[in-house]
Amino acid sequence: MTLHASLVRSLSGTRRACLAAGAAALLALPGLAQAQLQEVTYLLPAPGTLPAFGPWMLAQAKGYYEQEGLKVSFVTGRGGVDVAKQVGAGNAVIGGAIGDTPIIARAQGIPVKAVAVIGAGSLMQLVSHEDAKIESPRELKGKTVTTLAYTDTTYYALLGMLSKSGLSKNDLDIQAAGPAGVWQLFVNRKATAMASTPDWTVNAMEAGAKVTIIPADVYFKSMAQGILVSDETIQKNPQLVQKLVRATLKGMKDIMANPREAAKAYAAHVTAHKGKEATIEKTFEMYNKYVYANQKLPGQMDEQRLAELQKFYVSNGIVPREVPLKDLYTNQFVSAK
Repeated sequence: MTLHASLVRSLSGTRRACLAAGAAALLALPGLAQAQLQEVTYLLPAPGTLPAFGPWMLAQAKGYYEQEGLKVSFVTGRGGVDVAKQVGAGNAVIGGAIGDTPIIARAQGIPVKAVAVIGAGSLMQLVSHEDAKIESPRELKGKTVTTLAYTDTTYYALLGMLSKSGLSKNDLDIQAAGPAGVWQLFVNRKATAMASTPDWTVNAMEAGAKVTIIPADVYFKSMAQGILVSDETIQKNPQLVQKLVRATLKGMKDIMANPREAAKAYAAHVTAHKGKEATIEKTFEMYNKYVYANQKLPGQMDEQRLAELQKFYVSNGIVPREVPLKDLYTNQFVSAK
């Protein structure tokens, strides 16, 4: 080999090494690293700016999805049942709803399961004016109560509470008022009570209402929010489901561990709430107390609770028949380390 050829080969090797090092450095840049993340559309039943979606937004703000190699984009659907339809049809990989939404979805032939439930309590609470002295649903007879919509799970939870007290929807005036009207009509004294969530309860309190809170659990064991995935995705891509569940549950755990710090991180990320950290903290504390607490394993579905809810749905004609409980949920993704 001539000296010239040897020099060319040496320079060529050096050039290759430099190019490789340069490529590695470029990949380390945030913009290009993000390009390597798997993009996932996460369908929510209502706007993601609602504090109810705190665990999801915190998981995004703190990079928990990115740590799993995912770039999650949140899109708003039209309620939990619509989310289930879109997820079942493959229009979104994953979605949010109440944990018992699969009962309704399966009755319509939609092949989805709950793969995690965000808390052991019920999302719904019966909130009344303190001076109305409402100590049980029974005392709502003849009164006006607001609810989000007649097809919403919080409405079904209200019906469940009434049924346990010997009342039906015909014994009072239940008004479907939408997400703002639920608490605004209540604050303006146009309703004695509301089928509320912690978000709306805090809104009412901040507007000056003095309230009495009766958690739905006391009378009717409805559920917290759930994470829904199609049967096909569970079967074909369980690793993706595991990553999404794990990251979201980290967001819930952060709220439980330190609601004040979680509120700061949340408000910095969801800029619509910037400057409202105190209100968000109060909302997170209410979620901790009424919704997230006392879950044996974070995210775990309570099968007995689900079974009782399905019996209620069937007996009240909301769904035509019961389906096997294992068709409605799986705990395989919350049990995994």
